[in-house]
Amino acid sequence: MHFAIIFRILGILLMLFSLTHLIPLGVSLAYDDGVHLAFISSFCLTFVIGLIVWSPVYKARDDLRTRDGFLITALFWLVLGTFGSMPFILDEHLKLSVTDAVFESISGLTTTGGTVITGLDDLPKSILFYRQQLQWLGGIGIIVIAVAILPMLGIGGMQLYRAETPGPIKDSKLTPRITETAKWLFFIYAILTAACAIAYRLAGMTWFDAISHSFSTVAIGGFSTHDASMGYFQNPTIWMICCFFMFISGLNFGLHFLAWRKWQLKQYIADSEAKFYFFYILMACLIVVPILVFSDVGKHYDHPIVEGIFQVVSMATTTGFATTDFSAWPTFLPFMLIYLSFIGGCAGSTGGGVKVIRIALMLKMSLRELQQLVHPKAVIPVKLKRKPVDSVVLSAVWSFIGVYLVTYIALVLALQATGMDHVSANSATIAMINNLGPALGTVSANYGHVEESAKWIMCLGMLLGRLEIFTLLVLFTPAFWRR
Repeated sequence: MHFAIIFRILGILLMLFSLTHLIPLGVSLAYDDGVHLAFISSFCLTFVIGLIVWSPVYKARDDLRTRDGFLITALFWLVLGTFGSMPFILDEHLKLSVTDAVFESISGLTTTGGTVITGLDDLPKSILFYRQQLQWLGGIGIIVIAVAILPMLGIGGMQLYRAETPGPIKDSKLTPRITETAKWLFFIYAILTAACAIAYRLAGMTWFDAISHSFSTVAIGGFSTHDASMGYFQNPTIWMICCFFMFISGLNFGLHFLAWRKWQLKQYIADSEAKFYFFYILMACLIVVPILVFSDVGKHYDHPIVEGIFQVVSMATTTGFATTDFSAWPTFLPFMLIYLSFIGGCAGSTGGGVKVIRIALMLKMSLRELQQLVHPKAVIPVKLKRKPVDSVVLSAVWSFIGVYLVTYIALVLALQATGMDHVSANSATIAMINNLGPALGTVSANYGHVEESAKWIMCLGMLLGRLEIFTLLVLFTPAFWRR
């Protein structure tokens, strides 16, 4: 393990992260909301500590190994979650405890979107903007962004990219050089964000709300500048714009790159994961919308069809925006919407969950097992894009899903041990591990009243979900630390 290189990278990344505090500082000064000292203090403290970590090892040079990448990725999300909480702690308007501040920071960076804060409409603009910015940075993955910068500093980035990028197939690159890959990912991410902000503004949002919500929409985060979330606007046009950008942000960003480079939409049509993604969201809409429209609840809505589609897309992509209190919807709909987050977005997207590609492969493997019960001697390959999938990938998929479910059960039991009821513990775990945000039961509104021990458990769940379980759990295996 190259600890000198690891500390050098952490120091550099902390100093880079400190610079992001200057943007909300500018917002604070522009709106004169009195929070500028909190951002100045957090910027200085983060930068100085990063400098202290970096200085003793700034001359260290060596190639990163895969194990180094896993450790840096896990450590950085932990460190970032801690330092990202400082503006929340220092702001006198919020009066958050350390636990609540860290929860809010990790929820933002992991694009979970669960919050402990109420009264968002009355908060300073700079704090609201900072929350949205955390989600935007977490969406693309600050590690992936740094991959484009680290080579200039003499640090290779492939191991970081492999540790951070979600999905069962991690070695495919859009361009021959990993630096170029990261740059193009960031470029596409930024273009989608800008397009989303402009669309929101044209639909009636203020520039502040448009930019803020574009951050959390493309990041599939779910933070809003209003307590009522997207329901604040009561504008079907805004809701459908949000649906569109949530949906495309849940697709593999590699497909966006290929479609943009070749100016062809067939990249989406030919991709089996994208087709499955579209199909399962369509099926969910066909179930949810009719039940909502013909229910007593739906009769009170001016646009029940739009609200039904919006909530399906929001939950299926693990964004977590809401136009209304969906926990009050009839029959099984609230639970169905929560369970949709298990599938989540596509590999290589900003979405959470197990990922569409894994679910698709799991279904194909299950179908193969059923066929082999009838034809035990038949050789039936599992195919993806008409090509047989390597058995190593299939084994990894089953392993991931198995560990995912065990982790889910363990977190539910841990939350119940803190005194949380079953519905709340179950839905909160789903919301955390899938980076969804909203839940049911006593935590349907927010997480502010939850026991502190439960909040730390949920922070762990958010990190496990963001790092796709294995990236964090591998650190606790003896084999990882053996030479």
